[in-house]
Amino acid sequence: MREGSDRLRFALLDASHGDEHTPRNFRRELDADLVEFDVTQHERPAHFGFDAVVVTGSRSSVYWDRDWIRPLIEYVAAADEHSVPILGVCYGHQVLASALGGRVEDMGEYEIGYREIRQTSDDDLFESVPESFTAFTSHSDAVTELPPGADLLAENDYGVHAFRRGDAWGVQFHPEYDPETATAITKEKDLSEERLQAVLDGITAENYDAACQTKRLFENFTAYVRRARRTREPATQ
Repeated sequence: MREGSDRLRFALLDASHGDEHTPRNFRRELDADLVEFDVTQHERPAHFGFDAVVVTGSRSSVYWDRDWIRPLIEYVAAADEHSVPILGVCYGHQVLASALGGRVEDMGEYEIGYREIRQTSDDDLFESVPESFTAFTSHSDAVTELPPGADLLAENDYGVHAFRRGDAWGVQFHPEYDPETATAITKEKDLSEERLQAVLDGITAENYDAACQTKRLFENFTAYVRRARRTREPATQ
């Protein structure tokens, strides 16, 4: 944080392999200055002097043998040890689970499209979000074992969709998606023609309006981070 400024400063760990939609979506939804790192190109922060860390989605799996994945997981684990608030989205949710000692596995199927997800307990992250909420999903891996000490926050018939441990949250769904992103991502997937069309037909103004209620979690996260910042030393530049 810059001295005398109220502006939050987040490290955005971008694992999207250069997807053009990812930085645009997070820049729009997060009310903070984002310092962006392409972790697939071995870019990572050299310190933990940020108000928060956000980890994005990816087309990779956390259990793959890629030379950038283990260092990313280790950085996230260290950020948690330094009590830096963390938000992991989709792949970031799985990275966070792995970093904190949970388990991520291949589901053997694909969840994609606007879906209903149920909250399982009250939490700051979901304040003013409906108990049963709509969000766009796109994943074939899932957190099958929560990290020790983590609380389940949301789920559906595909399994875990949100958890929290301390100052760290993971969400499996994509609250940051807009219809353009949802359409582009869907068209990239290896789906049958029938299922592809069904998902595309579900990308409607009505579903997006419902999903916009879920975007409130970004405001809730930044509000939490701002409160947490008041209790510790200012982050360094």
